[in-house]
Amino acid sequence: MMPEMPPKCRLKMDMGLDKFSNLPSDVIEKILLLLPIRDAVRTSVLSNKWRYRWAKLPQLVFDGQCVSSQNHTSFVTIVDHALLVHIGPLHSFKLSQQGFLASRDIDRWIVHLSRHSIKEFKLELHEGQCYNIPSCLFSWQDMIHLKLKNCFLKPLPTFKGFRSLKRLDIVRVTLAQDVLENLIVCCPLLKTLTFIDCDGFTRLKIDAPKLQFLGFRGRFDDVILENTINLDAVTIYLEVTVDQRWVPHSSSNLVLFFLHLPRVRRLAIRSNFLKYLAVSALTRKVPKPCLHLKFLTIEIHFNDLEEILTAVRLLRSSPALQELEIAAFPKDRAVVGEVNSWLDDNLIWSFTKLRLVKITSISGAKAELDFIRFLLLSSPVLERMTIKPASVNGSSELLKKLLRLGRASVHSEIIYLDP
Repeated sequence: MMPEMPPKCRLKMDMGLDKFSNLPSDVIEKILLLLPIRDAVRTSVLSNKWRYRWAKLPQLVFDGQCVSSQNHTSFVTIVDHALLVHIGPLHSFKLSQQGFLASRDIDRWIVHLSRHSIKEFKLELHEGQCYNIPSCLFSWQDMIHLKLKNCFLKPLPTFKGFRSLKRLDIVRVTLAQDVLENLIVCCPLLKTLTFIDCDGFTRLKIDAPKLQFLGFRGRFDDVILENTINLDAVTIYLEVTVDQRWVPHSSSNLVLFFLHLPRVRRLAIRSNFLKYLAVSALTRKVPKPCLHLKFLTIEIHFNDLEEILTAVRLLRSSPALQELEIAAFPKDRAVVGEVNSWLDDNLIWSFTKLRLVKITSISGAKAELDFIRFLLLSSPVLERMTIKPASVNGSSELLKKLLRLGRASVHSEIIYLDP
């Protein structure tokens, strides 16, 4: 029979087994915030000290980790229970659900959250759903970050905007043209704005004097930037075919787009947006140079002469450019017009800061090789050009052609990657 353990030894052992309970409250809070809500709730059975710790968290996250399977009833029950027993301030609420959720359940949760000073609200719903955001959400004036996915957005006419909002992300959200423009104008502190596959409007009009990042992927007939002099990074995917409807009334799209981007440092032009900029791009360069642009990503249809020349105009207007990434679109026909002679006329221009170039998805077409030759001969400080073809077919012959091209930089190297 083992002798009874002295009281002091038992006390030391108890303290050793419960080291977490003796941690500072802010450290325990950080640990609980890293756990899925399901596991955070389970800590309530550890001891009396832990019983209500999770219920005091200022942030609640409900996603696929809440339940072991995508069971609607269990998910709704967990959210209801967590909101019911929550104690103290609640500043952040995130809900991401792959299954369908009834609108009445989401309505109930949003009404409950209206009693708190919500600063961050993320609602990401199932792709087949289109939830109508209730009017009470538009009264949350403490909100700093709002993200909505698969929702319908129509505030009341009395809506005056989110005066504290700094970040807005909307994905597959339907909103009318006037709602879009009023929402942006009435968020005076907005710094980050992202639209992905939204509909209900035909014109992307941005009026946001403090905006620093703009990301857009989807369809529009026109893009208008006003009071956006603080934009630092812009990424635009245009997923629509450009035709004669895009001809501007007064000036070229290239000129109009860059008129309000004097401080842009990072720019990504993807899908058909370069084609949009090429409409009526008659000038040799952008009238107001992009003096701060250092990182540029472009997707080019190398079977389109106007796109190629517009890309060159943009490059010539970016004297501070350091890194360039180009993706070639698949070719279905030969380029219209002669590229090489026009590029030769521009060899007097020198990209004095360009150090790194990456070109992907090329097939070895003449227009592509002419453009690569132009870059090599116009970049005296180029350090590395990385090239990755679209397929292995003809890759050895392409590599031979690339190695024969002249270079302005004696220190530059061409890195050829297998597709």
